[in-house]
Amino acid sequence: MAESASSRFVDQFSCPVCLDGLKEPVTIPCGHSYCMSCITDCWGQKEQGPPYRCPQCRESFSQRPLLKKNTLIAEMMETLQKTSLQTAAGDCDVCTEEKNRAVKSCLQCLASFCQTHLQPHYQSPAFMKHKLVEASRNIQENICLSHGKLLEMYCQDDHQCICCLCTDNHKGHSVVSVDSEWTSKKEELTEIKETCHKLIQERERSQQELSEAVKLLTSSALETMEEVEKVFTELIYTLEKKHRAEELHKHLDQELTELRKRQAEIEKLLIADDQVNFLRSCHSVCVQPTFENVPITQHTHLYFKDVSISIFNEVLEDVCQQQTAKISQEVSKVRVAKTQNDFLQCKFNCGFLEANTQ
Repeated sequence: MAESASSRFVDQFSCPVCLDGLKEPVTIPCGHSYCMSCITDCWGQKEQGPPYRCPQCRESFSQRPLLKKNTLIAEMMETLQKTSLQTAAGDCDVCTEEKNRAVKSCLQCLASFCQTHLQPHYQSPAFMKHKLVEASRNIQENICLSHGKLLEMYCQDDHQCICCLCTDNHKGHSVVSVDSEWTSKKEELTEIKETCHKLIQERERSQQELSEAVKLLTSSALETMEEVEKVFTELIYTLEKKHRAEELHKHLDQELTELRKRQAEIEKLLIADDQVNFLRSCHSVCVQPTFENVPITQHTHLYFKDVSISIFNEVLEDVCQQQTAKISQEVSKVRVAKTQNDFLQCKFNCGFLEANTQ
C-alpha cells in the first residue's frame, strides 16, 4: 500500500518534458514545474525564441523567466525517492535479530544485504565477480524457473531472458548477454523518447497555430456576418424606396391621365364654332386642377451602397437606375403637360377677352 502511494506521488511530481521525476525542479510563472535542464534545453532551441512558452499550457512570456530551484519540491522529491527505495529494497536477508534495510542485492547469491553484510562482496576475492544491483524484493525473478540458473542471456528472436542452459532450446537464434541487450534497449528507448519529445513539440506548435487560425477565422466570420447583415439592411431599405417609387409612379400615371383628358377637352373646345356650347363647357376646363407638389429629387438617387457582395451591388444598382430613369421620364412628361396646359389656358383667356371686347 505504501509502495503504491509513494509511486503515485512520484508520478505526480514528474517532469512533463522528460517524464521522469523532477531533478533540480524549477517552477515557471504559470505554475508548472520542470527539471532545470529540460526547460533550459526547451527554451534554448533555435525555433523557441521570444515569446517563450510553457511546454504544457502554452502560456507565453515576452521575456525569458528567471529560473530558480524550487527548494520545497526538491526536498519533497528527495523524501519520496528515499521512501520509494526503502520500500522497494526490503530487509537484509542476513540479519537475524534486528532487520536492517537492504542497500544492494546480489544476482549470484540471490540475496539482499544491508551495508554491514555487504562488505564481504567488496573485500573478499570470492565475491568480486558477483553482480550487485539496487536492492530489490523481486530478486527471485532473475532466476530461470526451469534450471534454477541466473537469467544472464537474452534471446532476441523470442524476446525473453534465458539462462546459460536454456541456449540449447534457442539454437539458431540470436542470443546476446542481458547487459548488452539492456544497453542497446536503453539507447533505443532514449532515441524514441527524444523522437516523442520532438513530435510533442511539433504537435503543440501545430495546435497553437491551429488555435490562432481558428481565432482569425472566427473574427473573420463575425466581420463577414456583420457585413452581410449590413448588406441585407441596405437591401431592405432600397426595396422600401423602390416600393415608394412605384407608388409615386402610379400616382403620376393618374395625374397624367387626368391632364391628357383635360387637354383633349380644351383642344376640342378651341376648334368648335358653337359659341353657346363653348361658353357652357369652358367653365369646367378653365378651373386649374390641384396637384400635390411631388418631391421628385429625393427619388432620383435610389442606389444601393457599395458592399462587398458584388452581385447584390450590380443587380440593385441596375434596378435603381431603371426606376430612376422611369421616374425622370414621367416627371418630364408631367412638366411638359403642365406647361402646355398653362399655355392653352393663357391662349384661351386672351381669345375670350378679345371676343368680349369686340
